[in-house]
Amino acid sequence: MKINKTNLLVKLVLLGTLTIISSCKKEISNHNILLQKWQGPYGGVPAFDKMDVKDIQAAVEKGMELNLSEIEAIANSSEEPTFENTIEEMERSGSDLGRVFAYYGIMSSNVSTPEFREIQSNLAPKLSVFSSTISQNKVLFTKIKTVYNASLITPLEADKQRVTALTYNSFAMKGAELDSEKKLRYAAIDKELSTLYNTFSDNVLHDEENYVTFLTENQLAGLSEGFVKSAAAIAKEKGKEGFYAITNTRSSMSPFLTYSKNRELRKTVWTNYYSRGDNGGEYDNNNIIAEILKLRRERVELLGYKNYAEWRLQDRMAKTPKNALALMEAVWPASIARVHEEVEDMQSVADANRDGITIEPWDYRYYAEQVRVDKYDLNSDEVKQYLQLDKLRDAMFYVAGRLFNYNFSPVAEGSVPVFQEDVKVWEVTDKDSGTHIGLWYLDPYARQGKRSGAWATTYRSHTTFDGKKTVLASNNSNFVKPAAGEALLVSWDDATTFFHEFGHALHFFSSNVKYPTLNGGVRDYTEFQSQLLERWLSTDEVINQFLVHYKTGIRIPQELVAKIKKAATFNQGFGTTEYLASALMDIKLHLADPAGIDVNSFEKQTLAKLKMPSELPMRHRTPHFGHVFSGEGYATAYYGYMWADVLTADAAEAFQEAPGGFYDKDVANRLVKYLFEPRNSMDPKEAFRLFRGRDAKIEALMRDRGFPIN
Repeated sequence: MKINKTNLLVKLVLLGTLTIISSCKKEISNHNILLQKWQGPYGGVPAFDKMDVKDIQAAVEKGMELNLSEIEAIANSSEEPTFENTIEEMERSGSDLGRVFAYYGIMSSNVSTPEFREIQSNLAPKLSVFSSTISQNKVLFTKIKTVYNASLITPLEADKQRVTALTYNSFAMKGAELDSEKKLRYAAIDKELSTLYNTFSDNVLHDEENYVTFLTENQLAGLSEGFVKSAAAIAKEKGKEGFYAITNTRSSMSPFLTYSKNRELRKTVWTNYYSRGDNGGEYDNNNIIAEILKLRRERVELLGYKNYAEWRLQDRMAKTPKNALALMEAVWPASIARVHEEVEDMQSVADANRDGITIEPWDYRYYAEQVRVDKYDLNSDEVKQYLQLDKLRDAMFYVAGRLFNYNFSPVAEGSVPVFQEDVKVWEVTDKDSGTHIGLWYLDPYARQGKRSGAWATTYRSHTTFDGKKTVLASNNSNFVKPAAGEALLVSWDDATTFFHEFGHALHFFSSNVKYPTLNGGVRDYTEFQSQLLERWLSTDEVINQFLVHYKTGIRIPQELVAKIKKAATFNQGFGTTEYLASALMDIKLHLADPAGIDVNSFEKQTLAKLKMPSELPMRHRTPHFGHVFSGEGYATAYYGYMWADVLTADAAEAFQEAPGGFYDKDVANRLVKYLFEPRNSMDPKEAFRLFRGRDAKIEALMRDRGFPIN
């Protein structure tokens, strides 16, 4: 393919770099494993066992070069622009870089090292320049616009029309129609932001890795045997044999705060966790956030928008910040009212115990658990004895079989490369035909260099474009690895999260789209499918088959099940309020004037205006709010979990109303056909209407959470 190097190099010089396609740069060896086509079974799989961090920078740079050459060939074609020679060719481009990014993502999220973080820091601005070079290619955009305008006059087939519109809107939102001077500034801002996002993430990871609380044997009161054994094993790994380590991650913090009887230690662990990114000095994120907010505002002002939220939400279901805020503000009063009730109950328990304390944030989980026992005779630690991770995994497979007709079979060990010995792989097939659908990778345990939280991702998405491609998807968690020979027991909340992330994987596997772009999603809709799957954890079929005692194998008693269901809306004040506080903060930060903003002060003042109960924190305090400040995926869109939960609650009622309940075949078929298979090939609102016969109603959410309906 002919490359217009002169035009491209001028752009890169103006943007301050020649590193991507300079003719002086030596050729990257074809032996770089990260660039090679995937070999082996299942349509080829990533060579995770052979990846080496020393290969990543060269592979990314070469991948960018190859992708840019493809883009330039499309832009410089002498043919009149058509869907086939413009949009389709763009869909076809970038396969080399896509393969490299499967490895890059693993190195970034699952097995990060100081060496990789340095490389990632070097690559961040280069990747930003690469992206800007494509999105600001005037000749390319002119061709895209020609195809788009023609499609408005003579509509294309539905999937072609959708991918054309998404492509055009993506370029327009990124400044494709700006003049040359504004384009340069837009690209420069993107480059600055890429570095800030990377630094933000590194700072949070630093605080997670370095703020560890080591306990002695006389400080273990209240903690379960399994938790203590895990804490001892982690301490030994960290060179502190004989001690017990509470790591600075949610999976370690939450159970400790729930069960530890040592209030001062609860305060220490709580403070460490909620102070991530807010400890002053080199790894503090407050100034970084202020700069991110300032640059985001400047960038969208170049496009004529008042603020970042207005620009970002235009292609989401909410459409405007006003609509997103309206949903949250409708729920907020009932949510904080419930918190006050919960705190009153907890304070009564503390007073009855003559503990002589006033409930503080580090007390909330501990006394909530005591209230749970008192009100519902339900002990979370007792429930955990029936929540084994392996059994929960089997339960998810069962649900996938009933709803999607999928079968999960473990692949022979060693037949599919993995990046860490704890990662296991299953083949996904159709139960009836045996047709191969994809591979599912599970990386369950926390470890040094792995980012916190739980997430799902794809290494290869389904398309039927240029031949059918099967799915390679993964779920990633941060459970504390049990001591050798011990069962991994998890909380009900952690089990719910496990099902949630599996919902994302099922969304990947069920994709039935032609073009790669249509595998994307609308941010305040893509959490819906995963939130909906959480509901199957509490179905009788799952409870009666897979919740068995980890020692005896005896099924969970029906009286305990009844208590779990009776307590279903318990502590909803805490769960809803901690989440909503973060979601409201996200949008309000992006609506505020960023000039001279003091992030810590803004957070405190905003929470005060909201009348945030002092007894609990935001789920993600601003200095470690990675959803919003380690990139742009959830920026001004964290509200999307609640937007999706309205859809979830309403869709769940469709199953509740059906003759077959949550396993009703007709409703399940509509679920797969309209809510999972289309991905982003149709408007989400229309997809939900096809499933439900109407729009979703907020009343379903209020009923679901046990809140009053005005």
